[in-house]
Amino acid sequence: MRQDNPAPAVGWNPSWWVYALLSLLLLVPCYWQTRLQAGDLSSHIYNSWLTQLIDSGRGEGLTIAGQSTNVLVDLILNRLFRSVGAGAAQHITVSLAVLIFAWGAFAFVAAVAGRRPWYLVPCIVMLAYGWVYHMGFFNFYLSLGLCFWGMALLWNWSPKRALLALPIFALAYVAHVLPLAWSVALMVYAAVVRRIPVGKRVYAMGGALVALVGLLAGLSSTLETAWSWRQIDFVTGLDQIWVFDSKYFVAVAGLMVVWGILALDMLRPGSVRQLLDSIPVHLVAISAAGVLLIPSAVLLPGYHMPLDFISQRMSLAVGVCICAVLGTVEPTRLVRYGMVGLAVLFFGFLYRDELALNSFEDQMQAAVAKLSPGQRVVSLIRSPDLRFNAVGHAIDRVCIDHCYSYANYEPSTGQFRVRAELPNPIVAYSFDQSWNLQLGTYVVQASDLPLYAVDLDVDGKMVIKNLQAGAPCGSTDFDPL
Repeated sequence: MRQDNPAPAVGWNPSWWVYALLSLLLLVPCYWQTRLQAGDLSSHIYNSWLTQLIDSGRGEGLTIAGQSTNVLVDLILNRLFRSVGAGAAQHITVSLAVLIFAWGAFAFVAAVAGRRPWYLVPCIVMLAYGWVYHMGFFNFYLSLGLCFWGMALLWNWSPKRALLALPIFALAYVAHVLPLAWSVALMVYAAVVRRIPVGKRVYAMGGALVALVGLLAGLSSTLETAWSWRQIDFVTGLDQIWVFDSKYFVAVAGLMVVWGILALDMLRPGSVRQLLDSIPVHLVAISAAGVLLIPSAVLLPGYHMPLDFISQRMSLAVGVCICAVLGTVEPTRLVRYGMVGLAVLFFGFLYRDELALNSFEDQMQAAVAKLSPGQRVVSLIRSPDLRFNAVGHAIDRVCIDHCYSYANYEPSTGQFRVRAELPNPIVAYSFDQSWNLQLGTYVVQASDLPLYAVDLDVDGKMVIKNLQAGAPCGSTDFDPL
């Protein structure tokens, strides 16, 4: 097994047209439905529409903040929305993010493994379209993809490669600071450990783990945080394959078996010492420990909503790092076929579920279209039986150019460009109001009226309700799959 991998990646090096063809295949899930079903993406494109209202003087009580991070995807969406419309803007932006992430992950895996492990491409593509993608955390997702490109350049360090990596990392910062902090920490660690004699490197990893415990203690004592032992579920990155419901556990279990077979192949006589000294193994261990030890949610100064799902997000990075370690193994034919078969199964599940979610949004679009323009609307429909509320932000995209998604969370959090500076008729002013509207516990005030809600009647038909002051808005549980 290669430990430091000083040599550039070798292996099959296809022509440019092969990469172009593979990229087209990679993007098929971005276009196989009329709409991209990716959680927060609906909110991001809705807020791109709000920026146009603000720019035209119609965004009463709303402003655009000049923040420097967590904005790159929003900036791209804004520019494309004005040029080609909301639908095309989403497809182009997400396609760009997927290409950067998937090829960046492959470049990093190849650099670390010292070879191009093409058999791991199905695994990387599954991770690319996993939980983080479907949550719609695209600023984080794009930042992580850019960081993989930067790390791939720095792995075989030279002054020229470092200069090329700098603007990539700068762009990653504009997207999201969390992946940048992780990647810089790992690259500094790798640079230091390379100077430690073989046989003593394990002590460096022990020191890094102690530092993570100290970081947990420091964050917990100075900031409002949330941490749980449940974070152990995310330390392998396999949770990314669990997108919506329990049927994805079949793909998770299959990938666990394939990874296990590859890992066992690495455990040859005398290999334990080598593994303990391997920098790629250290990076996996430290990243996995970070997923477990660092708080899953942190309320940062100036934010009204915690930076949440930190462990679940960073598990995506762990999954790619594990691929980098396994990339040194020469797989059997069974493993190669197994990886392809799991990918086919996984994307079959995604196609079926995204089709159902598009049908749900079609119904919501038809219901909301019956309202006169400019009304405030909330959705009372939730999907608690899925891994996340997959229908929660559908109302945001449905409202573009027609109504106001009153419960939209972005302006009240302090984390995004669009901010609610004053009570206004467009969107909830406080995060508590937005959150309670999403939960269905908010008691409607006279100042909220008129306020309409999308709900399901007893027959499961989508209907519009006129909410009244003095009563909780309520909620309806529904499994769209």
